[in-house]
Amino acid sequence: MRVAIIGQQAFGKDVLEAFLARGHEVAGVFCAPEKLGARPDPLRVAAEEQGLKVFQLPNLTSPAAQEALRALDADLAVMAYVLQFASQSFVSIPRHGTIQYHPSLLPKYRGPSSINWPIIKGDTETGLTIFRPTDGLDEGPVILQKKVAIGPDDTLGSVYFDRLFPLGVAAMLEAADLVVSGRHTETVQDETLASYEGWCRDAESRINWNSHIDLIHNLIRGCDPAPGAWTLVHGHKVRLFEARKHPVRRFGDVIGKPGEIVSVGEQSIQIAVQGGLIEIAKVRASAGQKLSAAAFAKSHGLSAGDRLESAAPLSPALAAD
Repeated sequence: MRVAIIGQQAFGKDVLEAFLARGHEVAGVFCAPEKLGARPDPLRVAAEEQGLKVFQLPNLTSPAAQEALRALDADLAVMAYVLQFASQSFVSIPRHGTIQYHPSLLPKYRGPSSINWPIIKGDTETGLTIFRPTDGLDEGPVILQKKVAIGPDDTLGSVYFDRLFPLGVAAMLEAADLVVSGRHTETVQDETLASYEGWCRDAESRINWNSHIDLIHNLIRGCDPAPGAWTLVHGHKVRLFEARKHPVRRFGDVIGKPGEIVSVGEQSIQIAVQGGLIEIAKVRASAGQKLSAAAFAKSHGLSAGDRLESAAPLSPALAAD
């Protein structure tokens, strides 16, 4: 088939390479313009190395975008991690239209941080959807879905990189084959089951140490590696990673007050919360690299008995960290 790839970053690059490896013809690649000083987009770099036509347009709604896609004479457009809005007049141009990847089981978790939220909310299952893009946000008819389990210690990183990423690349090939051969079905999403979650950013990833152990553990792992759940240490933002929970069976067995460091080990620290202890292996301060939580505690004069601060509303200075 002759395809147009629309996307960005590592996922877009791998989708491009998967279609090329299968012997399909890539007529051209659309990717968003890179911001000044940003790292080169892996999709753009890979496409240029293959000698493909690359379009970096400020939006996909302009006549210029439509003319560029129409000139490619593609059988199918494939949207692989696209943050730009694409209108129906754009996605309907290829002979067999357009398919899009979304990393959740639509209609649940529509929106931009759809991998974070199932973990944060304690779900034990998520997945991916290949669907027809419409003018509504992640609302188009479903072509295929794949389910994946979320284990009790899974993080955003393990769910995405180990499962949703490779499974998504394969699913785009499978859906493309079905659509171009006319063997696909399109199932309208059930709006009674729909949910939307916005970005998971600093306002959503701050830790309240008075919450239950399960809520704190899910928040940290759902934000690991990005954006990184955070707390305040001496008034400065510190992000926590590689959490493990150690629940207690009886209320009287809880040691320490919520947010209190109860031990500093060789690599990790343990923090008291409602229902047990949260163990943290890695941390990152606002201007540094990740390091062991124990090393960070020692370098900042933290020891057993010190309490981490539940995050207050962001001040302008902290929000800029």
